[in-house]
Amino acid sequence: MTPALPWWTMPAAFWGRRCTVRRKSIYSGIIPVVAQQLHRENIERVVKEALGTSGVSIPDLTAVATTVKPGLALSLGVGLQYSLGLVNKYQKPFIPIHHMEAHALTIRLTCQLEFPFLVLLLSGGHCLLAVAQGVSDFLLLGQSIDTAPGDMLDKVARRLSLRKHPECHNMAGGQAIEHLAQTGNRQQIMFRLPMQQYRNCDFSFSGLQNIVNNTITRKEKEEGIQEGEILSCVKDIAAAVQHTVAVHIMQRTYRAMLFCMKNSILSSKNAALVVSGGVASNQYIRKGLQTLADVNDFAFLCPSPRLCTDNGVMIAWNGIERLRVGLGVLRSTEGIRYEPKAPLGIDISKRVAEDSIRVPRLKKILRLAS
Repeated sequence: MTPALPWWTMPAAFWGRRCTVRRKSIYSGIIPVVAQQLHRENIERVVKEALGTSGVSIPDLTAVATTVKPGLALSLGVGLQYSLGLVNKYQKPFIPIHHMEAHALTIRLTCQLEFPFLVLLLSGGHCLLAVAQGVSDFLLLGQSIDTAPGDMLDKVARRLSLRKHPECHNMAGGQAIEHLAQTGNRQQIMFRLPMQQYRNCDFSFSGLQNIVNNTITRKEKEEGIQEGEILSCVKDIAAAVQHTVAVHIMQRTYRAMLFCMKNSILSSKNAALVVSGGVASNQYIRKGLQTLADVNDFAFLCPSPRLCTDNGVMIAWNGIERLRVGLGVLRSTEGIRYEPKAPLGIDISKRVAEDSIRVPRLKKILRLAS
C-alpha cells in the first residue's frame, strides 16, 4: 500500500498560486521577502485545501516530507517551521527532502524507470547534470558555475522590457522569450557559445547574459530609442538567446552521454536521459534534447510541464521513495535545519574534465530538431 504523504510542502511558486504569479509578473522575478510573506499568508489555507481534497486528516498520514535544501532561505524556513509543528504535534516521522533530488526522481512517479539514468535539471535557480544510481545515490557530472538558465532568461526578458510587449505582458520572463522566439530569426544575431574551451560538463550563463545586454544596448543606440522601449528586432534577439542557451545545454549533455558510455556508468541497452525543472518546459530546448537523445540511442523522458516546475507532488513522491527503502526517515527532528545551498551527490566533475571528451558538431542534430 502506498504510504499517504502530504503534497503541500512546496515552494512559493505553488503556494497561493494566483497571488505569487501576479507578484512575479509585476516585479519580473522572485523577491525573497515577498515569497516569504506569501508562504506565511497561504500555508494554512493550502494545507487545509490539500487535506480536504484528498479526503484524509493529518492523523491518517504515514509521514511528512518537506523541502529543506537547497532554495531561498526565507521560504525554506517558513515551510520547515510549519512542518515541524505538525510532526511534533501528531508524532509523525519526518523526511527531509533535497529539492534537486525530488526533481530528478519525479519521472519515476509517471514512468517505470529503473536506475541508473542520466538526469539534466534545468530551472531558475539550478542547472546540473548527474547520474541517478539510486533514490539517494547521485554522481554529479557538472553544474552551472554562475547563474542558472531560467534566471538568465528572466533577466534578459527584463532588459528587453517584455512586460511592455503587447504579446507578453502577462507572461513570466522565460515564457515571453520562448513565445517571441517562435516568430524571430535567430540567424540575424549571433551570440558566442559559452565555455567552448572547457571539455567538461559545467555550464555558464552570466557571460552570455553580459554579451546579450551589450547587444541590446548597441541596438538601442542604432534605433535611437531609450532603455525600456521595445526594439524592432526583439523577436530576433529572443530567438538568438534561446538558441544559444539550447545549444550550450545540448553540448554539455552530449559530453555527459559520451562520458557515461565510455566509463560504463550507463548501459547502451537501456540508457535514458531525464530532463526536469522549470526550463525543461521550454519546447525549443526540449525538442533539441529529444533529438540529441534519439541520435545517441537514449530514451528521452520528461515529466509533464506541471511536474517540471517546482511543485509539492514531487516532494511527496520523493518522500514515498525514501520511505519505501528506509532512507532518511527521522523519528526525531532535533537539529534539523534548512540549507540554502546544498550539493547533490558525489562530485565527479573533475573526472569528466580529465577525460576531456571532444563533442561532435551539433549541426546535423540541430537540423533534425528544426
